[in-house]
Amino acid sequence: MSDIIPINLAVEDPLSETVLRKILLQSDRNYWIGSCFCRGGFGYLKKRIGGFNNAAKGTAFLILTDLDDSECAPEKIKEWISEPINRNLLFRIAVREVESWVIAHRSAFAEFLGISKNILPKEPDTLVNAKDSLLRFVLRSRKRGLKDALIPSRGSTARVGPDYNATLGFFIQKQWDVYEASKTSPSLNRTLHSILNFHPKFK
Repeated sequence: MSDIIPINLAVEDPLSETVLRKILLQSDRNYWIGSCFCRGGFGYLKKRIGGFNNAAKGTAFLILTDLDDSECAPEKIKEWISEPINRNLLFRIAVREVESWVIAHRSAFAEFLGISKNILPKEPDTLVNAKDSLLRFVLRSRKRGLKDALIPSRGSTARVGPDYNATLGFFIQKQWDVYEASKTSPSLNRTLHSILNFHPKFK
């Protein structure tokens, strides 16, 4: 068995955490996850990025945020952090939202929703708003329970349904496969490659 690689996570939301945990599990790199910092969206991550980078001198960190409206991943990284990135810190960006990675395993997600795979995009990274797109796909489902969990109720000011993270988290844990999803999502493929080839080194 390969040596254990301790690593901490920092993410925008619970869905991103579930996705990263599944990627690390399927990588077979023997990662051991310590703390996960998930405290209120990208603002918290942006504010703390310098601290995470400094802390990476002593322990590995994997940070995931969404590209959202930024022009490209390199520009967002440059905007967030000016000093050199520690070799023990992986800073990854989902294009444009982590939901595009969820959709990227098209056959499994279509089966989960009970819809045709042809409804789902072949290039999910091109979705301008992956979360809203995902919810539109859910509306095509005939599974009432999924709609109740994922779609906000009429009159609600919430963007998503009451069990959004838990329901998609169940799908990720049980059906989603990072290797299949990475075939249609270049940004996920780059993240998977980084995780598979990550070799932290501490003084």
